[in-house]
Amino acid sequence: MTAIDTTKALETKSIKQLLWEYAVPAVASQVVTSVYNIVDRIFLGNSGDGNGKLYLAALAITFPLMNIIHAFGSLVGSGASSRMSIVLGRKDVRWAEKILGNAMLLSFFFGFLFVSAGYLWMKPILFLFGASPDTISYACQYMDIVLPGMFLVTLTFNLTGLIRASGYPTKAMWIMVGGSVVNILLDFLFISVLGKGVVGAAWGTTISMALTALVSIMHFVQPRSFIRFRSHAWQPKLYIFRNILAIGISPFSMNVAAFAVVAILNRQLAFYGGDNAVAVYGVVNSAAGLIIMMFLGVCQGMQPIAGYNFGAGRNDRLKEVYLLTMKVCLLLGIIGTTVSLLFPAAIIRCFNSEAEILRVGVPALRYLMVFAPLIAYTIVNSQLFQSIDLPWISIVTSLSRQVIFLIPISLVLPDIMYNLSGVKDDGVTGVWMSCMICDFLGAALSTVLLLANRKVFRQGYVPPVRKPRKEAGPKDNNE
Repeated sequence: MTAIDTTKALETKSIKQLLWEYAVPAVASQVVTSVYNIVDRIFLGNSGDGNGKLYLAALAITFPLMNIIHAFGSLVGSGASSRMSIVLGRKDVRWAEKILGNAMLLSFFFGFLFVSAGYLWMKPILFLFGASPDTISYACQYMDIVLPGMFLVTLTFNLTGLIRASGYPTKAMWIMVGGSVVNILLDFLFISVLGKGVVGAAWGTTISMALTALVSIMHFVQPRSFIRFRSHAWQPKLYIFRNILAIGISPFSMNVAAFAVVAILNRQLAFYGGDNAVAVYGVVNSAAGLIIMMFLGVCQGMQPIAGYNFGAGRNDRLKEVYLLTMKVCLLLGIIGTTVSLLFPAAIIRCFNSEAEILRVGVPALRYLMVFAPLIAYTIVNSQLFQSIDLPWISIVTSLSRQVIFLIPISLVLPDIMYNLSGVKDDGVTGVWMSCMICDFLGAALSTVLLLANRKVFRQGYVPPVRKPRKEAGPKDNNE
């Protein structure tokens, strides 16, 4: 199969049909990604051994560490898939294969670093993120097993993104769906049947991701895949590293910001509400994360279409796919807000039905999801800039919610509300309100940046070529 056979549809099919074909598998992949976290929490929160709340709090404590690991994965995976879409738009298969090989080299390099650092400084890091004497042992038991598994998670996300970018969106979806099904079955076996608690949850995640990583690697070995692991692809190229990291720095920054935000919010919640508030944050973060993953899935469907047509100079189709993606994500945001405002208790009962969890969790979920359409708007703009090789604009857009606004507000507002009333529950409410306020401010800044860079939609706009001429390589693709 040639590159033209696989990717020509990105330039010829209708945008509506393309977005459907690419977004549905990507949304499914993102949803099952959320399932990896949600399933663990559902099984553990309802484990029946009396430790459900402590299990939920322990997993919430591990969130920041897992976010920073995932950040390094997105640094490579998002940058590589975006660059591959653009170069395939220029019909350069050899360059795309170099991106594949160099992305793998970067994945293994960062994987070694974060696994080693995680084992060396695990306890101090978890205490920094808000662990208590009651939750630290469960958090360590989970991370001892899942830490190397997280490398497999990021490797799988990277490879499925490249599979999608090279013209196989449905295959990428089924790889992730298969891993999710295996994870659910293993969680049921290890937690519900064998009673292994957090250890069982960790093994379920690690084994399922090992299988999906293996299947993802096999795709690029099979002869029928026109982008494959070839000998020339494994040669380190600094310009490819630079181009991958330049685009990947945006989702990396967003994930690092998420790491910082979760760590700060956990500490604030632990101070004002104890382990119960931390457990609630783990629950509502998982529930809200499901709808956000849907936004990201639709945007991942947009990415190869936008990147390919941007690379091919079809800015009219770039604008069309952007507007359609925005409409879909705004609709999903409205649905997410409506469901969260009307049925918060039912959502939280899926994780834990204790009265205290419900009391704290119902208003928390409403605060976190009331501006879901604005979150969708900001994410689509950030992903657009990432797809068309404007990484620094994407960084500012993606960081606006979490760093520019949320971190300072979450450090100040809860203290103000607590000092005014002397009631610690008001401090917890201040944390939730901080999230709501930053969603509005992030969308406002996103609008300013979009208007400032609207030139990318104009006919005749020519993007810069981020490749030294001397690195163009031979003209044939048969090496």
